[in-house]
Amino acid sequence: MSVLVLILAVSAACCLGFGFVLQQNAAQRAPLSDFLSLRLLFDLMQVPRWLGGIGLMVAGMVLGAIALGQGEISLVEPLLATNLLFALALSRKQTRQPLGRQGWGGLALLAGGVTAFIVAGRPHGGTAVSDPFRHWLIIGAMIGLALLLTTYAKRSRLSSGPVLLSLAAGLLYGVQDALTRVSGQRFSEGGLTELVTGWQPYGVAALGVTGLILVQSAFETAPLRMSLPALTAAQPLAGIICGVGFLGDRLRTDTGALAWEAAGLAAIVGGIVLLGLHPCMPSGAAKPERVRDLQPK
Repeated sequence: MSVLVLILAVSAACCLGFGFVLQQNAAQRAPLSDFLSLRLLFDLMQVPRWLGGIGLMVAGMVLGAIALGQGEISLVEPLLATNLLFALALSRKQTRQPLGRQGWGGLALLAGGVTAFIVAGRPHGGTAVSDPFRHWLIIGAMIGLALLLTTYAKRSRLSSGPVLLSLAAGLLYGVQDALTRVSGQRFSEGGLTELVTGWQPYGVAALGVTGLILVQSAFETAPLRMSLPALTAAQPLAGIICGVGFLGDRLRTDTGALAWEAAGLAAIVGGIVLLGLHPCMPSGAAKPERVRDLQPK
């Protein structure tokens, strides 16, 4: 694994983790009438803490895009999932909660899972699939599932809505990472003209804005421990599917390697859940009168 890719991906994860905490701190105070509305972003733009969180997230996305340009998405995505470690660190400083067994256990699972997946899978580049049908099949399945989750989230609101919205946003961000890599390849091959004449950069922008609305709506209506684990778990899984599905990423496929890869992914998800549910994560629970505003009529 390239040291440069490692540094870029971990730096991106650091910016994303810190940015998510700052965004949730601000979003939990936003009017619930803005739920799943573009107006939510305009209201949050007036909050300096949220703008700081967005600045960190943008920095993380830029660093992540550079990492994706240097390495395979199946390698970069598990490293980006460590953003939860940095979110936990900032949250712990805010709440002064000790890590305890749950925190240390989550850290071990997440770090061990990322290591096991990368060492066992040995992600490396290959020939990208040229068949557009396969591209659209995988991308369409991810976006369709995200749409389905969002529809159910609108119905359930405060019960399971934040988790569903975070899952949907994670799927969109995973596809966005894949399209970011394709956009970088087009730029390196033909410059700016080649980049702007393709649909991929516009897809990156559309997915980014849509995912941002979903994430802020989840942050607005529930504690960070309900939303961030689902977001952090869904994004690398979607990115790896896109990477292997049509970007040409290759993983080892012998029985032993597949077993360790599956165990690594399971450990990553388990660690994310344990860390996300840690008591030091900001509570940010909606006030009773705000909860009533979101109850289904």
